[in-house]
Amino acid sequence: MAPTTLPQTMKTLLQASPQTTEVILTTAPVPTPTHPEDVLVRVHAAAPCAGELRWAVDYPASVPAGKVMVPCQDLAGTVITSPANSGFGAGDRVYCRIDAGRAGAARDYALPRVSELAKVPSNLDWIKAAATPLSALTAWQAIFVQGTLDAAGIKGDAKAREQNAKIRVLVTGAAGGVGSWVVQLAALAGAKSVVAVCSGNKEEAVRQLGATEVVDYQKTTIADWVAGDAAREVDLVIDMIGGKTLAGCWAAVRTGGALISINTPPDVVKPAGLDKQVAKSLFFIVEPLGSNLAQIGELIEAGKVRPTVDSVWEFAEFKAAFERLESGHAKGKIIIKVSDEA
Repeated sequence: MAPTTLPQTMKTLLQASPQTTEVILTTAPVPTPTHPEDVLVRVHAAAPCAGELRWAVDYPASVPAGKVMVPCQDLAGTVITSPANSGFGAGDRVYCRIDAGRAGAARDYALPRVSELAKVPSNLDWIKAAATPLSALTAWQAIFVQGTLDAAGIKGDAKAREQNAKIRVLVTGAAGGVGSWVVQLAALAGAKSVVAVCSGNKEEAVRQLGATEVVDYQKTTIADWVAGDAAREVDLVIDMIGGKTLAGCWAAVRTGGALISINTPPDVVKPAGLDKQVAKSLFFIVEPLGSNLAQIGELIEAGKVRPTVDSVWEFAEFKAAFERLESGHAKGKIIIKVSDEA
C-alpha cells in the first residue's frame, strides 16, 4: 500500500503525574520507532484497565522513571510501519496489550512491539478487538499457565480433556472483562464445572458463556455457599476481586488445589487459623504475549469465544469512561474510540 503521510502532532490522553489519577487531553508529537521491535500503529480503539491510574503509586516497580504516562495499554489499530521480517506489514489490522512499563494507546499513534502483536480475527470490529487483549491474555495465562487446566483440551486432545474433566473451577468477578473470558475458556477446555461468582442479575449472561453454577454474592458469601455442601469445593480458583472475596475463596478451594489471583497475593488474606494447604497460591501479572493472543484469535475466528463489551465512549468522553470503569459495575470491557474508523 502507498506510504502514509503522518501528521506532526496527535491527540493524546496523559496522566497529569504518576502520583495523581487525573487524566488530561492534550497534543504531542507522533512517536518515532526507536526499538528494533517497535511497530508504529494508527490506533482506532483503546481500552483502559481498572486501577491503572494508580499503578505508579501501588506498584512503583512496574512504572519506570521517565515513562510517558499515556493510559490504556490495550489497542486495536492499523500498522503504519514495522521492522523487516516481523510478520507484520503496513495496513495489517492488529491488536495487542502494550507492556505496562511503556506508554499506552490512548492516542492517535502508538508503539507496540512485534512480540506483543497479533492480527485481528476477521470477525472482530475495532471495538471488540480492543476489548480482547488484556482480558483474554490474563484469563488464558491464569487458567493454562498458572492454573491446572490443560489448553490442549480446547482442541480436543483426549488426554487433556480427561484431566480437565476432573477439575472444578470457581471464578470471581465472572461477568467482568477478565472473568467472562475465564468462564468461556474453562468451559471450552472441558472443565468438570465452572462456578461463576457474580450478582444475580448477571446470571443469565455468565451461563450463556459456559458457567454451570452461579453464586450470587449479593445473597451469600462464598464461604457460606461452600459450607452448605462440602461437595461444592473446587480444584481451581481464579480470582479478580481480592479482599474479602479472595479470603472467602480459601474456604472454597480444596486441600491440594490451586488459588490464583490477579488482584492480591492470596496468602495475604488467608483467614487466621486456617491450616488448609494448597498446591499453589499466587498472584501474577499478565505477560503481553502476541503468541498467546494469536491462539485466542483462532478461537475467536472459529466462533468459539467472544469478547464482551460494556460500553463505548468517544475520545472526548474519556473522563466518563474512567468513571464507569472505576465504578466496578461494568459487564465487560470499556472502550474508548480513538479514530473515526472505530
